[in-house]
Amino acid sequence: MADLRRSTVFFTEQHLSYADILPPLEVRSRIEVAVLNFLKVLNSSTPAISILPMINRKKSNSRVNHGLLTEDSWIFLSRSFCTRSLMRENTTKSFMRVWKMMEMCYEILVKEKRVTQRELFYKLLCVSPDYFPSQVQVNQTIQDVVALLRCSRFSLGVMASSRGAVAGRLLLQEPDQEIVDCTTCGSSGYAISGDLNLLEKLTMKTDARYIFVIEKHAIFQRLAEDRVFNQIPCILITAKGYPDLATRNPAGLAILCTFKYGSIGMGLEAYRYACNIKWLGLRKDDLAAIPEESFIPLKPKDLQIAKSLTSSEILQDNYKEELAVMVQSGKKAEIEALYFHGYDFLGKYLANKIVQVDYI
Repeated sequence: MADLRRSTVFFTEQHLSYADILPPLEVRSRIEVAVLNFLKVLNSSTPAISILPMINRKKSNSRVNHGLLTEDSWIFLSRSFCTRSLMRENTTKSFMRVWKMMEMCYEILVKEKRVTQRELFYKLLCVSPDYFPSQVQVNQTIQDVVALLRCSRFSLGVMASSRGAVAGRLLLQEPDQEIVDCTTCGSSGYAISGDLNLLEKLTMKTDARYIFVIEKHAIFQRLAEDRVFNQIPCILITAKGYPDLATRNPAGLAILCTFKYGSIGMGLEAYRYACNIKWLGLRKDDLAAIPEESFIPLKPKDLQIAKSLTSSEILQDNYKEELAVMVQSGKKAEIEALYFHGYDFLGKYLANKIVQVDYI
């Protein structure tokens, strides 16, 4: 165990900006070492209550890494700590949640299972209702454990819920299963599993040139029903609310930036999920195509989000210009407003967008 303790670095600044994808045995070993270190402190000649230094997931601790050879950028967290301690009343429960979550994850890994965060919430609600009264505490504590052990959420045996769907020019085949043609899955599409192991085993073939990531499930259904992939060689993906292709408002742009640069809330895993996504939603040059009656006044929350985005170092200048126009007008427009030109107009709108050079 001494060799394991030397080989596994805990509570230091080494590699704190990243969370590794690790095999179950390694994760279990890291949990065991964390527990042993905790017990060592309690059993020392001068016993003390251990303090857990967690990576700070606040905006003030975020930085942007700009690619040297590419235009890709992503968010990462610098080495600033917050702490969980039994010595402070306001963090006592947070401290206990971390150990309870590690216990649950260890049990999951021993049983070689995978659970969703929602399933984990209901389990913890039954066994520790005082510590996990809502899903929020579960989600935040998982990220604390990710920061403590420096391993990915998936490495802990926790996977995302299956709520996404795909349609379009894509052939999928699970091991020992029939081929699924995603052009024939109807307006609901083919359900995307949250199990990364299963996704890695999928055989995929496509002749698509574009992937459209769509926030609103209703828009996804409209495009799939209209079979827009017959006119545009594309794949349609929706997470039923995340991110936003469709809405021209500050919240939608914030969601797009999360997809493009990563999310502070994902802690050490933020960089892993950033991707080079481009904005095809409504822009200031599109507003002339929308009736005045379709515009919606900005709410105080919209203005607050716009102000936060404008001051962010990650937001590119042309996005800030779009925000400035919207704030100055005091109005926003949703992409459904384009239905004024007919229910099949959205496909034509997307076809026009992808041939423009200024939509990034």
